[in-house]
Amino acid sequence: MERVGLGIIGCGNISDAYLTAAPKFPVLQIIGVADINASAAQAKAEAFGVTAMTIEALLADPRIAIILNLTTPQHHVPVGLQAVNQGKHVYSEKPLATTLTDAETLVAAARQNGVRVGCAPDTFLGGSHQTARRLIDGNAIGAVVAGSAFMQVAGHEIWHPNPDFYYQQGGGPMLDMGPYYLTCLVNMLGAVKSVTGQAKASYQTRTIGSGPRQGETIDVTVPTHISGLLDFENGAAVSITTSFDVWKHDHNHIELYGTAGSMIVSDPNQFQGDIRTSERKNDWKIAEQHHLYGDGNYRILGLADMAQAILSGRSHRAGLDMSLHVLEIMEAIIRSGETGQRLSLKHGCPRPAPMRHDLPFGILDE
Repeated sequence: MERVGLGIIGCGNISDAYLTAAPKFPVLQIIGVADINASAAQAKAEAFGVTAMTIEALLADPRIAIILNLTTPQHHVPVGLQAVNQGKHVYSEKPLATTLTDAETLVAAARQNGVRVGCAPDTFLGGSHQTARRLIDGNAIGAVVAGSAFMQVAGHEIWHPNPDFYYQQGGGPMLDMGPYYLTCLVNMLGAVKSVTGQAKASYQTRTIGSGPRQGETIDVTVPTHISGLLDFENGAAVSITTSFDVWKHDHNHIELYGTAGSMIVSDPNQFQGDIRTSERKNDWKIAEQHHLYGDGNYRILGLADMAQAILSGRSHRAGLDMSLHVLEIMEAIIRSGETGQRLSLKHGCPRPAPMRHDLPFGILDE
């Protein structure tokens, strides 16, 4: 089988999930890993049996076709630009960028250099959310007219020893977790045409609750409770709330309401979970799942699909148009909260093709 060479930049905690899942997809060949902290790259190389390289050597290596960018969000665009200007495809952790303007710079450079850009999250490709997509496409609850999405937790300072980023520019609950929820919704329902938002910071400071900095106070400079109303091109109206200000709640992650019934969608930050539907007012029923990748953490699936798409010449599913659209939605919700205006979006996107479930595990094209 033809394989695609992969280089990884960024050897933090999230890299473990990618390196663990990579061997499940034979289209991927990891050439090397790199980090601005050379010892971090070396430790990861030893743990997973790969080669540690400098960032410069990795970017210059002709065996590497795709750069997996696992740096922190503020570095997604600078590192991405380095990659595309070297003629490499790039796949980034979410979000695509911390601002739409920065993302558009990366988009322009990628198109000028004739390379692809992909972006997490790829959980929407898992068995659970592909089942939800199949049911929507099959008219299981009729035409979707409305819905809701909730991601509400207490602040990350409770458990994270260095939570500063979550409360600084580029952080906050929408940019942190919104990509999972919005990508899942766009996959099921299509593009959003306009948004209305409300955003506030409930607390001006946060106190770190664990680790060597326990008791230290940090400033909050971004909204931490953000709500939006999404007006989809298909006519559906879906509300979304992301918050770091909520101790406890009983909302489902995502609910969709159709002309013939309703659907409860599982956590979009996971590949697995039950999808429940009701016919009108009847009891909930758990939908049967026929799709692969619904029983574990496959947080490299979108990248593997991109690698296969490069070989096959088709579009990849965790693609540039959708990640740019999702970023614009998030930025517009926050900006609408600041201005009080309903905002129209300029970057639409088509829904990605459904995943095939008739292929062997790990094989993404015939």
